[in-house]
Amino acid sequence: MHLLLFILRRTERLGKFYFQANLPCTPAAAYNRRMAVRQESDLYAPLKRFFEQQGYEIRGEVKDCDLVARQEARLVVVEMKLTFNLTLVLQGLRRQQVTNHVYVAIETPGRKLRTPWWREVQQLCRRLGLGLLTVNFAIEPPLVEVVLEAEAAQAPRTRRSKQAQVATEFDGRMGDFNTGGSTRRPLVTAYRLQALRVVGHLHAHGACAVEDIKAAVGLSNTAAILQRNYYGWFDRTARGVYALTPAGEHAAQQYADIIASRATPT
Repeated sequence: MHLLLFILRRTERLGKFYFQANLPCTPAAAYNRRMAVRQESDLYAPLKRFFEQQGYEIRGEVKDCDLVARQEARLVVVEMKLTFNLTLVLQGLRRQQVTNHVYVAIETPGRKLRTPWWREVQQLCRRLGLGLLTVNFAIEPPLVEVVLEAEAAQAPRTRRSKQAQVATEFDGRMGDFNTGGSTRRPLVTAYRLQALRVVGHLHAHGACAVEDIKAAVGLSNTAAILQRNYYGWFDRTARGVYALTPAGEHAAQQYADIIASRATPT
């Protein structure tokens, strides 16, 4: 492990050196570099499309995993960063507790593809059993390339409890409402989706009895959601009758797209 950490730190230093040494310093080049600045979440859409084209179902931000793809019994986890670094590697190693099919994904590193740094990155991933993906934004639509496949034989044994937690959360969501790497709004978990179904009904119909809400949204735990009131969205106006709080009305606006499309069944 000490050797692997040494290699990784060396690759980070070499990566910075080659990146700085090969950058032209003209005003036009500086402008292009500023325009090329991206966010980690920009990687999500191309990666999602890539796996969907192979028949996978996708969910973003599942139990701290940036992207989870599932095809029958095969579970794939992808961790994303704009550049290759120690944090990304450590995240990948942690996700190997969930599945043996773990990939790390970065933006295509440009000129660094022709340097010893890139060869050492691949060597490190291969040693750790991590797959490696790159996203090339110079092509429209952005192109995802599989540099290395995840090597299940090299990865440590998974923990069934961790895998079950991710699978349960995956199954509990009725769609993909999160963008991996994004922090624009709170994550839409399976429980939040259930609560939003209740919000959608109360927003449309006003104060209602618990039994009426339960019959409308089809959730066996409707009473528990209202009584627990985890998000502060519900107000008990009379015995067995609930309405939305101001926070609940705000949630109805904030998550209007989810409520309209999937949160409340028709």
